Amino acid sequence: MRKLVECVPNFSEGRDEKIIEQIIDEARRIEGIKILDYSADKDHNRTVLTMIGPPDKIKEAAINTAKKATELIDMSKHEGAHPRMGATDVIPFVPVSNVTIEECIEIAKEVGAEIGSWGIPVYLYEDAATSPERRNLATIRKGQYEGFFEKIKQEEWKPDFGPSQMNVKSGCTAVGARVPLVAFNVNLDTPNVEIADRIARKVRHIGGGLRYVKAIGLKLEERNQTQVSMNLVNYEKTAVYQAFEMIKMEARRYGVNVVGSEVIGTVPMKALLDAAEYYLQIENFDIDQILEKRLLDEVE
Repeated sequence: MRKLVECVPNFSEGRDEKIIEQIIDEARRIEGIKILDYSADKDHNRTVLTMIGPPDKIKEAAINTAKKATELIDMSKHEGAHPRMGATDVIPFVPVSNVTIEECIEIAKEVGAEIGSWGIPVYLYEDAATSPERRNLATIRKGQYEGFFEKIKQEEWKPDFGPSQMNVKSGCTAVGARVPLVAFNVNLDTPNVEIADRIARKVRHIGGGLRYVKAIGLKLEERNQTQVSMNLVNYEKTAVYQAFEMIKMEARRYGVNVVGSEVIGTVPMKALLDAAEYYLQIENFDIDQILEKRLLDEVE
């Protein structure tokens, strides 16, 4: 089985299609890279790219897309609902097949060093973190782009790579290695972002909620709605349906309804199967009962 690594870079541009396509093109032109998904959100003003390939190719694609984002995105003019600190905000590497998390950590360090050489501060996070305080992306990103001009002067926030000075145009970047997660958002039929934020605080682990959930409340200006935006960092221990049901329960206390949900990027099949089993009350279901999986197994 060949070595495969997934990379999910997030770029702080979700409105200008020309810029987005130019960034994605940097990955498209690399032989051996397969783009699994990319989605842009105008309210978030953010694009999430999911690609997969051999370690050397995925490293090249990560560097090239980040380089193009550095050229095209000006963070001093950026506005959006999603927390952000850089043009290329975050680059995680995820082991897929015949690759260890240690190998992904090495790729993260090499990519981080390259981006740092461009005059952009870089922080290593999750399994690549150089200290326990830097494992959590939310901790690193606290203060966002605007707050980092002062934050970066603190000794404890000296970058792992690059200068100890904020890059005005490109901001700073987090590069890491992690296990697969599910980016899952739930939309509410209220424009009151305070309600979404209160629900997010109840649902996320740091607020006493679900152990493997990170969550924030966001305003969706174009839809006149709000959103609880989540990362489920271990979907096997905190299932998608558990997060969804808890949001529905908390929303009721404010007289608010859930009007939809979305998955950003790719999602492991088991995460959706767990939800299907729960809502359909399927007994003794086996993943091999899925037609497409059986067909793919036959092809292999």
